[in-house]
Amino acid sequence: MKRIITILLAAFFCLCTQTYAQSRADELMKQAQESLAKKEYIKARYLFLQAYNSFASQEEYTQAVECGVNASALYHRENYYKEAFELLRGAEQLVGTGEQKLKKKLPDLRFRINKERLQMYINTKNPARAKEQLNKLEETAKAAGNDSLSNDFLYTQADYYYTFGMNSQGDAAFKKLIEQYKQQKNYAKVDECYKTLISIARKANNAGLVARTYDKYIIWTDSVKALTAQDELNIVKKKYDESLATIQEKDDSLSAKQYIIIGLCILAAILAAALAIGAVILLRFIMLTRKQKKAISIANEHNELKTEFIQNISSQMEPTLDTLDPKLPGVQALRAFSGHIQELSELENSLSEPYEVQEKNISTFCESVMDKVRGKVQEDVTLTVNAPKLNVKINPEHLERILLHLLENAAEYTPAGGKIWLDFKKRGAHTHQFIISDTGCGIPEEQREDIFKPFTEVKDLTKGDGLGLPICSLIATKMNGSLTLDGSYTKGARFVLELHA
Repeated sequence: MKRIITILLAAFFCLCTQTYAQSRADELMKQAQESLAKKEYIKARYLFLQAYNSFASQEEYTQAVECGVNASALYHRENYYKEAFELLRGAEQLVGTGEQKLKKKLPDLRFRINKERLQMYINTKNPARAKEQLNKLEETAKAAGNDSLSNDFLYTQADYYYTFGMNSQGDAAFKKLIEQYKQQKNYAKVDECYKTLISIARKANNAGLVARTYDKYIIWTDSVKALTAQDELNIVKKKYDESLATIQEKDDSLSAKQYIIIGLCILAAILAAALAIGAVILLRFIMLTRKQKKAISIANEHNELKTEFIQNISSQMEPTLDTLDPKLPGVQALRAFSGHIQELSELENSLSEPYEVQEKNISTFCESVMDKVRGKVQEDVTLTVNAPKLNVKINPEHLERILLHLLENAAEYTPAGGKIWLDFKKRGAHTHQFIISDTGCGIPEEQREDIFKPFTEVKDLTKGDGLGLPICSLIATKMNGSLTLDGSYTKGARFVLELHA
C-alpha cells in the first residue's frame, strides 16, 4: 500500500512539474513577442532563446522551432550570423529527433528553418548557398503536399530571384501564384500578392519592377471589379432562376405568388432607399473633401506668407543693428537671433535638397569634434568617445554643426565631476546613430515636447534664442535623418541623431 501511494505521489509531482514548465515556456514566449513588438530586440532575443530551450526540453517541437527561428532572425538582424546559423542547426537536429520519436515527417517545421537560413544567405548576398536552400524548400513543399507551403515557397522563390536580379524568373513565380489564387477566386490573396511584390521590389531598389508591377496592379484592380460583379451577377441570376422555379412549382397557390411579389417590392424599395442614402453620403463626402482641399491650400499659402514675413523682418533689422554698438550684448544677441531666423527659413524652404556626402573615418571625426569642446567643460568632467575605426559616408560640416551644438549644451549643463559621452552605433546596413549623453540636470518634463519647435516661448535673447535645437533638427532632416530626445534616459540628457544612408 505504501509503495502504491509513493508511486502516485511521484506521478503527481511529475505532472505538476511538467505543467509548470509548460506554463513557464508559454510565458517566456509571450514576453518575447511583447518585447519584439516594442522593438526591444536584445531582450526579445534572450527571451526567445529561453523559450526555445524550454520547449525543446518538453519536446514541443512546433513552439520550439517558432522561438528558435525568431531568435535566429534577431541574431542576424545585428549581423551575428555565426550564432544564427548554429541556432538553426540545433533546431534542425531537434526536428530530426522529433521525427524519429513521432515516426512521421515534420515538413512544416523544416520549411520554416530552411526559409530563415535562405533569408540569411540572401542578406549576405551569397547566391550559391541561397540557391541550395531554395531547392531544399522546394523539395520540402512538394513532400508536404500543402497548398499553404506551396504558396509560401512561391513568395520566397520570387524574393530570391528579384534580390539577385533574375526578374523574369521572379515574374514567372509570382504569375504562377497569382493564377492559383485566380482559379480559386480568392481575389483578396491576388491583391496581397501584388502588394507583396511591390514591397519586395522596393527593398531591392528595383524601380523598373516597382513601376511594372504597379501598372499590372492597377489593371488587376480594374478587372477584379468586373470579375466580382460577374460573380455577384451569376449568384443573383442563380437565385432568380431558383425563385422562378419555386414560383412555377407553386403556381396553383395565388397567395404564395402575392407574398413573393410583395417581398420583391419591399426589397426594391429597400435597395432604392439604400441607393438614395448612398448618393447623399457620397455628395456630402465630396463637399467635405473640397472644403478640406481649400483649407489646406489656404493654410499652405499662409505658411509661405508667414515665412516670407519673418525673413523680411530679419532683413530689415540689419540696417538698424549696424548703427548700434556691436560690442553690446543686446546687439550681439539680436544679430545672432536675426541670423538664426534667416537660417531657419532657408532650411524650411530647402528640405527637399539633400547635402552632399563624403567618406570619413568616423572614429577620427568624432574625436576631432570632442576635442573642440574640451576647453568648455567644467572641472574634472570626463569626455568619452566610443566610435569604431569605420569609414562612413557623411556631410562632415553639417554633422559637426549638430554634434558641436549638442556637446556644447552638455558642457554647459554638466557640473564638475560629471561625464559626457559621444557614441556611434550601426543600426543596420544603411542606418547609424550618434548618441550624445551627459550627467547634467536634464530637461524638465514640461519642456521636452517643444524643444525642437521654434518660437514656443518668450526668452531673454542675451541668454539664447532657443533656435539651436530646431535648426539642428531641420539639418538632420536634410541629411535624411532625425534628431530626438531619449525620454527613457533619466541621469541627465541624451540626444539621438539617426542618419540613413
